Amino acid sequence: MEHKIKHLMYVPFTGLGLYNGFRGNAWLKNRIEIFKQFVVPSLKHQTNKNFVLWFSWRPEEKNNPIVQEFIKSMQNTFWMGSLDGIKVVSTYTGICFYDDKYPDDVARKRLANSLHGAMQTLVNVIGECDHVLMTIQPSDDIYHKDAVEGIQKVLSLHYNAVGFRRGYICNYNTKEVAEYNPQTNPPFYTIKFPRAVFIDPNEHIQYTSMKRQKGKYEPGTPLPSHEYVEDVFLGKYAIIDDLRGFMVGTHGANISTTFTNPYKGQIVDEEVLKDFGIYDVPGIKIKVGIGKKIFLKLPFKVQRKLRYWFNEKLKI
Repeated sequence: MEHKIKHLMYVPFTGLGLYNGFRGNAWLKNRIEIFKQFVVPSLKHQTNKNFVLWFSWRPEEKNNPIVQEFIKSMQNTFWMGSLDGIKVVSTYTGICFYDDKYPDDVARKRLANSLHGAMQTLVNVIGECDHVLMTIQPSDDIYHKDAVEGIQKVLSLHYNAVGFRRGYICNYNTKEVAEYNPQTNPPFYTIKFPRAVFIDPNEHIQYTSMKRQKGKYEPGTPLPSHEYVEDVFLGKYAIIDDLRGFMVGTHGANISTTFTNPYKGQIVDEEVLKDFGIYDVPGIKIKVGIGKKIFLKLPFKVQRKLRYWFNEKLKI
């Protein structure tokens, strides 16, 4: 018997990390421009469009005209009233996964509150189904055209989660592309929830909690970061390793990732961009302050150390 699924491509736009997950309207406009220019074509290029595009925002974005104009444009872009369009939905209760930038007790409470509020909207979106697939769709990274098809195929089996191990990295300014080979599980994964578990905040959190000790995280800790997905689902986590299924986008306004980093492999032909729907997309020009320009010219190890001190130690 075939199980009915509802697939959510989840875009955590604001509310994640330091600065209350918001670095000003100029930052937001840049992220929206990147999303429109690169992520939208990649989503429209998917061979399987049986999914809902879900944006999550802080409560403050309900009254932000930049966000509301963006949402309206996305509804027109993807849905347009057609029966086979991609539905767009927004929630305004914060990030719907554990944010380890906060102390554990605070992070758990934030997550529970976010899920409780979001489900009031999502319960009607998912309707009657057997399982809900929740794919992390970063606001500036993209997927291979066959990613949604591959995800749904794997999760039709006995697996509860799936991810891609390898991908590409692209300089959105120059359109230069290289292989990307991270050593830990990258943030491009999908979780399959039983519907009743997905919509119940307590069950949702328990389902996505660590099942074994890993580093400082004890069993029962909500999934603290993408590196630990395997420690939540153990033998029921699948890896799609025969497809470079994701592309990390760098553009000068990234918080952490730059084109020059230890996981970048060999440069590849730009023809690969056709598989991601952005071959004909022009390079983007992001306004970057003089301080950020100087920072990006520093060696990667120096950049990483400075990020650690500013973000983790100084909290600025």
